[in-house]
Order: sequence, then structure tokens, then C-alpha cells
Amino acid sequence: MSISQQMPEILYQDDDFLVLNKPANLLSVPGRGPDKQDCLSARVQQQFPSALIVHRLDYDTSGIILMALNKPAQSQISRLFQQRQIDKTYIAIVSQHPIEESGSVDLPMRCDYERRPLQIIDHEQGKQALTHWQVLQRYDNNTSRIQLKPHTGRSHQLRLHMFSIAHPILGDNLYGTDETLAMSPRLLLHASELCFKHPLKGQMVKLHNPCPF
Repeated sequence: MSISQQMPEILYQDDDFLVLNKPANLLSVPGRGPDKQDCLSARVQQQFPSALIVHRLDYDTSGIILMALNKPAQSQISRLFQQRQIDKTYIAIVSQHPIEESGSVDLPMRCDYERRPLQIIDHEQGKQALTHWQVLQRYDNNTSRIQLKPHTGRSHQLRLHMFSIAHPILGDNLYGTDETLAMSPRLLLHASELCFKHPLKGQMVKLHNPCPF
């Protein structure tokens, strides 16, 4: 199947932005090497040549991702991301049942330079990383559905933060255990909501993308 035949689902479109539903196991942007050229941005640019990447989702993560359709829109929305004025909500299935119903993980992160692309908690050299979480449902198999709201946007932030509090996300091949990896054929992490004030039109844009698991 060609790249153009695999155009991701469009959740929202106007003159300035596209909001798309990225499937799991697809790169957001091209990687190194000819085998890593198929990605969301390449597929979208087959139909929308002017489309520009604004932020990324991990290869393993599904859900809402936003692209700009022109340079001014890319500049304006990038500023909103930098100023943390974009509200993002994720759904995940994690191992075990958290003791509390909600909480926050405030642990600084940095790249694990010797084991890229892994990230690690580092209280001396790490950058601030803050995640808010809330239990949505507790299952009989000792797993839980949780809502995650990242305040910051570090690479692998949600995955590492959940692992750091002993609730790794099921199917995580980087931070999970052998047991939690075996519990799902994919990473059970989905970007379900995106909310922002349109920087060029002024109105609020709120999008919901149902979780597939």
C-alpha cells in the first residue's frame, strides 16, 4: 500500500491547521535511514504539500496530532506550545491499582545519553517535568485506566513518569516489565483530547478522539 493510500484520519481542518488521528506504530516525522521515511508528516504532505509539523507523538502512541498549513500558523501555534497554552489529555492502561484516585508526578528528566532514546529521572541535571493523573476505572486483572494531563512536554514523559511511580503503561517496550509488555501487543497510550485558542481566529478549538482500547 502506498503512502498516499494511508492518509491519517482528519479530525479538524481549516485554512491554517490540520488535526489528525495518528495510528500507533507510525513515526511522526522521518527517521534516519531509508526504512524510516514512512511517517505521518510524509503521508499528510502527499495530500497537503504545505503541511508543517508542530509537535510529535511517540512511534508507539496513537491519537491527536496537529499540523500547521502555513508558516505563520506554525509560528503562532509553536508559541502556544512553548507557553504551555495547549491542553493535552491522554488515556492509558497501567499496571496495578494506584492507592490514590489522582495525583501528580513532578520529577525532572533528561536523556540517558548512553542508552538513547531512553530518558531518566535526574534531580540534578534534568529539566522540569510535571504530569497530572486521575484514575478512571480499576479492572479485575490488577490494571487501571487513567487519564494523563502533561503540564510539560518532555520526550517519553508520560511513559517514564508512570514507570517511576510503579505503574508502567501496558505494552511499553522501553520502560515496562516483561509482564506488562506481554499484556498488550501495543503501547496502551492514546492522545484523546486537544484544546487550544486558535491563534489566528481567536475561538477555542476543542477536539476529542475516542480511545481505541
